[in-house]
Amino acid sequence: MPSGNWPRLAGQDLPTSTDKQRRKLLILCDDSGMRRELEKIFSDLDVNASEICDQVPVLVRRVEPDVVLLDFGSARAPTGAAQSLELLRQIVKLSPDTRIIAMTEHDARELAVAAVGLGAADFYHKPLDAGVLSIVVRRAFRIRELEEENWRLREQTGSMALEGIIGVSDTMRSLCRAIEKVAPTSATVLLLGDSGTGKELLARALHRLSGRSHQPFVAINCAAIPDTLLESELFGYEKGAFTGAAKRTVGRLESADGGTVFLDEIGEMPASLQAKLLRFLQERSVERIGGRTLIPLDLRIVCATNRNLDALIVSGAFRDDRYYRISEVTVRVPPLRERQGDSLLLAQFLLQEMAERFGKPTRGLAPDAIRAIQKYPWPGNVRELENRIKGAVIMAEGAVVTASDLGLQDPTEHLEYLNLRVARQRAEIQAVRHALAIAHGNLSRAAELLGVTRPTVYDLLERHHIDAAQFARNGSPADEPVAPT
Repeated sequence: MPSGNWPRLAGQDLPTSTDKQRRKLLILCDDSGMRRELEKIFSDLDVNASEICDQVPVLVRRVEPDVVLLDFGSARAPTGAAQSLELLRQIVKLSPDTRIIAMTEHDARELAVAAVGLGAADFYHKPLDAGVLSIVVRRAFRIRELEEENWRLREQTGSMALEGIIGVSDTMRSLCRAIEKVAPTSATVLLLGDSGTGKELLARALHRLSGRSHQPFVAINCAAIPDTLLESELFGYEKGAFTGAAKRTVGRLESADGGTVFLDEIGEMPASLQAKLLRFLQERSVERIGGRTLIPLDLRIVCATNRNLDALIVSGAFRDDRYYRISEVTVRVPPLRERQGDSLLLAQFLLQEMAERFGKPTRGLAPDAIRAIQKYPWPGNVRELENRIKGAVIMAEGAVVTASDLGLQDPTEHLEYLNLRVARQRAEIQAVRHALAIAHGNLSRAAELLGVTRPTVYDLLERHHIDAAQFARNGSPADEPVAPT
């Protein structure tokens, strides 16, 4: 297909003259006839072809292909398969960003799985079908382009985003600009956003960009401290103020004098403390529990909540006068589902960070993982994404993280059920396996349960690669295979 018709990323603006140079395909195949046929299929690309030999690593360094199509030859030639697997390891090591497609025979599923485990991005079963293979290769190039674009955007964030903030969406750009504007002022800031959106990270950015950056930053989670302790935690207490007050203790507000105090989950503060906090916000001074002296403080206040404060005010759970005091500037932090393109960018960043932290060889995301990350709504926001990436890096068995490793479903899987042929095939496989399980691998009995002839059962087993011996009870063999009549 013409190179101009290849799918492009939204916003990608690369010169047309470079398209063919960027799309480099390296074909590695010992069958000279198949090599020529593959070169014809992909004649619109910058194609290099070679037999599998010791010079392939040199060729990879010289060509720097975006995609490699590696033919594993015949499954009945274990020496050739082992050589191809070793070559795959070398290519992954030499060029970890290259997408490798393992091409195997239809009955070499274990070989294909082994290839993916070593770093292949995808696999294709022969015999050769130009249309299907073109889709597989086109998908590999599409993922390669997507990865390049994400890394390019990630590099851009180093000059435009706040330190520690990863994002290129318009909503995050606007948010970063707002933080940069308000940071140098003394205004009290209210951060509104769902749990897990990174409100504390933004509060720290406000502190870091202010004139108070050399002074303390104190974070207080109002929901994590019991109501009975929150007042003493905030304001401190004098010796003998209550049972157990053995010495004078400075409160968190006082300890942050000159710096910034971040009151997280401010909507959870009990009503009994709201009046005292309002007085502090008005006078900028505190009085320790059991004390008689007002202690003036110079503080920047940043508050955050995931609650609907308007609804709390209406219900009387939150004082409106306090709301106006803490919201001189209100900044809304968008959920991850509203940050177009940021979920994948964050996933790539977190993947590299977690791989380094745990010493894992994980190097990238599988195509199904990329699709799942982009489609999933992320109700837990960045915190959920971080936890899923961390778990996937720890548990992944291959060099790439799959949708299954993330505990997500490939969003394209359900589309298969719209295909009647696929639906029938799945139902047929399920019925055969169920019958074999009931019959304990006895093919005659399974045929009776299915209402078909014994030769038909043989045909179904061969077509769907089902081993009847696996269903035999206590290891007893299934019916001996005979030629269908």
